[in-house]
Amino acid sequence: MLEQQRFVKIGIKRQEDKTIASPRKKKSKGRGKEEPAFDALAFLHCAGVARRVALFRKSQKIYSQGDAATSVMYIQEGGVKLSVVNEVGKEAVVAILGPADFLGEGCLAGQEFRMGTATAIVPTAVLIVEKNEMMRVLHAEHELSDRFMSYILTRNIRIEEDLIDQLFNSSEKRLARTLLLLARYGSESEPQKVRPKVSQELLAEMVGTTRSRVNFFMNKFRKLGFIRYNGGLQVHSSLLSVVLHE
Repeated sequence: MLEQQRFVKIGIKRQEDKTIASPRKKKSKGRGKEEPAFDALAFLHCAGVARRVALFRKSQKIYSQGDAATSVMYIQEGGVKLSVVNEVGKEAVVAILGPADFLGEGCLAGQEFRMGTATAIVPTAVLIVEKNEMMRVLHAEHELSDRFMSYILTRNIRIEEDLIDQLFNSSEKRLARTLLLLARYGSESEPQKVRPKVSQELLAEMVGTTRSRVNFFMNKFRKLGFIRYNGGLQVHSSLLSVVLHE
């Protein structure tokens, strides 16, 4: 058991920067220059995909747990909370998604009903593509198919790491990692804003602790210079030291 825990801790250390790395840009080989990331929205437009845009108010449900799974969605603007509720009404936040993220993709793998609820946490614009249309374009457009597959695999890795984080790390480490992920931290040296904005109550739901504990650790991080409030919550790369600390 001790060996298993040691292995898991090592795995977290080795993969942490990959998890936190920003998905927005990539470096071209051998040049050290950054190239713009694949723009799925522009591609969906130019590929002539049948789609529609839906606008949601803050706290409005995009879909509910148990609804028929008939479409894939792409977030253009805003932010979405994915959550699940058990039979006694206890809610758990599974993920917070932002612009350029997909949701509802389970329908492509045969999922007939939504496994959780998607709720807008700020005013949000979502591009909706019906299942059959998405399947068609994925077969016809290989570049989109490759990028979409990469996105799904990366999401699966993130879910596995979230589970390990919940099982083996303290609430302080879980909060630090959550903040870094929400800031989509990459190699930037300057503090990165958390987008979309999240409340301490929502952070507590994501981390699996109380709001008072989140408030305690947020004040601690601020005093240590790991985060700051300047026109919104900003996260500094030094917060990574909390995640990697034994």
